[in-house]
Amino acid sequence: MRYLLPFLLLAFSGFVLRGQTSGATEEGTVSFISSQNVYVKFLSTGRIKSGDTLFVMKGQKFIPSLVVKDRSSISCVCFPVSSIIPVVSDKVYSRQQPAAIPKTIESTHPSAGNEAEKKPDSMAVAPFKTAKPVVESQKAKAKKQQIHGFFQLASYTDFSNNSSTNSQQMKYTFSLSAMNIGNTNLSAECYTSFSHSNRDWGEIQSDIFNGLKVYSLNLNYNFGSKASLLLGRKINPKLSNMGANDGLMFELKFKPVSIGIIAGFRPDYYDYSFNAKLFQFGAYVYNEYRSKKGNTMQTTLAFIDQTNNWSTDRRFLYLQHVNSLIKNLTFFGTAEMDLYKLTFNQSDSTYTSGNTFNLTNLYLSLNYRVIKQLSLSFSYSARQNVTYYQTYKNLLDKLTDPQTLQGYSLQAVIRPVNMLAIGLTAGYRNEPSDPKPSKNFYGYITYAQIPGIKIAATATVTILQTSYINGNIYGIGISRDLVAGKLFAELAYRYTDYKYYNNEFSAIQNVGELSLSWRIWKKFSVSAYYEGTFEGSDQYNRIYAQLNLGF
Repeated sequence: MRYLLPFLLLAFSGFVLRGQTSGATEEGTVSFISSQNVYVKFLSTGRIKSGDTLFVMKGQKFIPSLVVKDRSSISCVCFPVSSIIPVVSDKVYSRQQPAAIPKTIESTHPSAGNEAEKKPDSMAVAPFKTAKPVVESQKAKAKKQQIHGFFQLASYTDFSNNSSTNSQQMKYTFSLSAMNIGNTNLSAECYTSFSHSNRDWGEIQSDIFNGLKVYSLNLNYNFGSKASLLLGRKINPKLSNMGANDGLMFELKFKPVSIGIIAGFRPDYYDYSFNAKLFQFGAYVYNEYRSKKGNTMQTTLAFIDQTNNWSTDRRFLYLQHVNSLIKNLTFFGTAEMDLYKLTFNQSDSTYTSGNTFNLTNLYLSLNYRVIKQLSLSFSYSARQNVTYYQTYKNLLDKLTDPQTLQGYSLQAVIRPVNMLAIGLTAGYRNEPSDPKPSKNFYGYITYAQIPGIKIAATATVTILQTSYINGNIYGIGISRDLVAGKLFAELAYRYTDYKYYNNEFSAIQNVGELSLSWRIWKKFSVSAYYEGTFEGSDQYNRIYAQLNLGF
């Protein structure tokens, strides 16, 4: 049954289909993180706009993580909108979907002005001036065929003076977006990757889906401006927490309200292949309001029922709200309320199903630009481990009442003078079962361009306190365009001191990093990254190389 999805796509390829949106999934790499901004490099940002949502992969799902503030030709400056924030060198993905955050959000770092426009790679420490609101024409435009895509070859190598830890992994990624095929309303999308290492080839031979991952594969059609239909594998950006759907999505639009339905199957838990046992369905209502100044308010309310072998696995409500109607203030919030519960009866070993209303996930984020030189943000999250009652049915007698993990974060960015930024972040996270709460502090100071030598420099400090470890991390880094817009280099050093409570063990690490990015042609680039970790007599090395070819 796992091959049913590709078969369905071929069988229905002659049909007239369209999804809510279309466009390719493109992969980017996190190059730098400040207290409030995350900087991401892409092969090209030609189809990425201010306000677009970027995603991270977690548990084989695309999870919304960042929103684009400003961009250059190959770099984006973003801010986080969830508790899942990628780290440097992590991969993030552009899904080319409607903006989840308004386009008028201000940058929180000093603008590099025209100099940054000439040096797109320097986005790692020098973002652009705030983009002005874009007013799109209301006139219908003639459909024009657009075909874009890229191929990426990446190599990950880990080796040390302990040969047992050495590994080599290869990853091949292909993305294709065919919009308005033959100048019609028909479009198609594909995003897939294949990876293998020197240790798991046998597992891939036994099951190709241990290496092959199909993240997006669909045909879609737009029935004018009132209705849309999609068939295949897709993540709906208005219901990102639902994950991918193998089936159909249909939406009716009655401005400012849209109504949508979803029916299909969840990808397999273990290898992300097609699984006919995991049927799911749902419906949602979406409302968007845009003021005369371009500020927006967007709200989604959805009902989702997920099954396993046709029995309810999870049933929940999903609420998402974005609001930037007040000048310099942006609110983002999501909530999940579980509606179904299955209880194990110890007396007779039977199960009793029932209804409930349990808030399982809540995330709230508030960003406020007090004055030009000061920006503040606050976030709160409360999460529980979600129970899939059919999937974990054999474990229900062992599951206790779920505990809520709560987290708070307060951030501030100060820009006393042009090109200089100071950032401070304080975080707190606690779960009742933890011996003590986790606390963290992160601070940085960066100067976007040192006069004369045109080098960007950043110094950072991180302090961690958890139930099992105390840690201090100090870092310094520099970056520069060696050839404007073509060759970019970064050099960094980190000193890490970890102390473990249980055995009073102390681990001191010296970490060096070097990266080079070379844009050979407009759509052809190569990059290499090296990280060396020195801990006593042990040395750990990581080399990451990447080749990108767009078309």
